[in-house]
Amino acid sequence: MKELMENAREELKRIDHLIYVTLKYTRTVDVFLSIIERMINAYEFVVDALIKKLVDEGKLMDKPDIPLAMAQIVLESYDSKRIKKNIEKYLLFRKLRRANYEKRNEFRRHVTMSAMVEGNLVEVDIDNITEDFHKLKEFIEYIEKMHVI
Repeated sequence: MKELMENAREELKRIDHLIYVTLKYTRTVDVFLSIIERMINAYEFVVDALIKKLVDEGKLMDKPDIPLAMAQIVLESYDSKRIKKNIEKYLLFRKLRRANYEKRNEFRRHVTMSAMVEGNLVEVDIDNITEDFHKLKEFIEYIEKMHVI
């Protein structure tokens, strides 16, 4: 479990670099897609750690292989609003990754990626992707304080 949380922290470092270095010079939707992919990876490491904790405590017999099934078990097994909110964000990122999207203002400060996810318009820009990164960072710290590691 400690190794999974370390992997999540490594993904955070990569996301940090993408946001504060790459995005500064390359303001494209492709960078947003890379950030979303890294965030999905970080969330998957955290979900995996939470599932392992359930298995170790005897609350779960086997670890499922499918990421969506693992996320669903985490949603059902943990009562924390913070965990539920972050897992829902993870599921949104997974849907956003596969959605058809439009690019707006590429190569400018207000570069925006717009996509329809389950009938809702989701817009990704520099400000909200940075905010999502900070929320992910806080979530990983919260999980580490829960003694998952």
